Amino acid sequence: MTSKGTQPDAVISLYPELDEGALAQVVQALRSGDTSQLSPARAAEVSEARAAATFRDGVKVPVGEGVELDAALWLHKGEGPHPLIVMPSPWAKQGWTVYAVQAMRFARRGYHVLAYTARGFGESGGEVEVAGEADVTDGIKALDHLIEQTSGAIGRVGFLGDSYGSGISQLVAAEDPRVRAVVALSTWGDLGEAFYENGTRHVAAVRTLLGAAATARLSERTQQAFDDVLANENVEETLRWAAERSPFHRVGKLNERQVPVLFSQAWHETLFPGNQTLKTFNALSGPKRLLWSIGDHSGPEMTGILGLPNRIWQEAHRWFDQHLLEADDDESAAAAFDEASGAEDQVVSEIMWGRGLESRPTWDAATGTPERFHLTGPAEGGKDGGLLDKPANGWHTTFRTGTDTPATVADQILVTGYAELAGLPKAYRTGKIDREAAGVWTTAPLPSRQLLRGVPRLRLTVAPSAADSTFVAYLFDVNALGIARIITHAPYTVLGAAPKEPATVDIALQVTGYDVKAGHRLMLVLDSVDPFYGPAAETPGTITVTSPDEDPSYLEIPLA
Repeated sequence: MTSKGTQPDAVISLYPELDEGALAQVVQALRSGDTSQLSPARAAEVSEARAAATFRDGVKVPVGEGVELDAALWLHKGEGPHPLIVMPSPWAKQGWTVYAVQAMRFARRGYHVLAYTARGFGESGGEVEVAGEADVTDGIKALDHLIEQTSGAIGRVGFLGDSYGSGISQLVAAEDPRVRAVVALSTWGDLGEAFYENGTRHVAAVRTLLGAAATARLSERTQQAFDDVLANENVEETLRWAAERSPFHRVGKLNERQVPVLFSQAWHETLFPGNQTLKTFNALSGPKRLLWSIGDHSGPEMTGILGLPNRIWQEAHRWFDQHLLEADDDESAAAAFDEASGAEDQVVSEIMWGRGLESRPTWDAATGTPERFHLTGPAEGGKDGGLLDKPANGWHTTFRTGTDTPATVADQILVTGYAELAGLPKAYRTGKIDREAAGVWTTAPLPSRQLLRGVPRLRLTVAPSAADSTFVAYLFDVNALGIARIITHAPYTVLGAAPKEPATVDIALQVTGYDVKAGHRLMLVLDSVDPFYGPAAETPGTITVTSPDEDPSYLEIPLA
């Protein structure tokens, strides 16, 4: 990485449970044919893949200006036609090897495959441009190279990426008419919204990306963008830089060709929060599918990366089989596929915490009916306000800013999400939340199970003591003992306000799919400090929440 600018706090992996040794063994076996170090099942896969296709690693893909990308190829012999898949690497030093098992599986199914390490990472040349125009050109050149290396007729083209590679895949598909389908796993749609959510800087996400790129070579412009987010400088310039790298801003090109796109996203995604991906999904007019899962960035896909059973990767294979495999009658083939897999449904959600899957034909069908819970003032002698079905106005609640509370997004970026995947969501002791440093509003125990499906929304009248002020809204599920689990949250920053003058704000909390048990309570918490976010100002002050008669404050929750 360049010596200028902010250095990462520590070397971080976006794949904390990745078994690099196991992937290296698969690559070595593909190269040599010696499967003695593999499990019987993996050994059989490697042998079948080697029989079906020729594997070559150490491939150098020329992309211009003396830059070459490190890549691996799986090529079939014979006339074909064989469909093609290009796989740009994640934001990881391991590069294309993260895809070794899944690329091998695509090859076994008849696909030509090229997996490559994005510029600036690993053995690839160039500098990291964060899905800039050079990365889009690289993807196009990688496809050219794959086609040049094939023999016989070629079929349709797909791009697949996890994390960083998912954004590149969408952008290449928007620009290259040869691309007929995309799989975008743990992806982003609007990078600006991922860096600045409701005007609030995602500093933990940026530090994590810097840590994961500690051995990469960042371009000067990339380093500047990250430094600016951390320093709270040049916001508009960074948002313009991010827009050029955002698939959302090229949706029109994808819609012109009706490019089919499969997304996967975790509910508690901390790098690329779900709402910005949902916005992109809803803007697409072609075939599309969105898979929601418990966990955090790339966690839901991890078992599949290691070769274990995984519904996300299973759906990725189905998606390409549906849209890339040619048949004499495409419509009848697609209909047979839909009947077999249920792929006509656009949204499949793994619900917290029962882990059941819900499949719905559209996002509107997956979303609950909004129900308002009005914020009220504390009861006499109490500190917490209520969440009621009718307004009760004329109150105010004030909390001080600059002090953290136990209400946080997570204990640790990525790692807390892996604990969720293991069935161990973070437990919050709500009694430990300092009511002087937070506003708290709670429902009565719920009489029946409540199914939260969609984007909760919060409308507040706030009066910060400072012109610039940041707060974070958390929605918790609280049991009878006062132990909570987080449902969702969102930060919000007020800029340029008249100090202590009331202003009304509307906040979209992050999308959720969550079941609250009967007898539990919903709790809304507002505080001003969270390690995941950068505050607008460092000077402590206060925030007052009110509920005017003409514009009551409320929490709106989509209930199925």
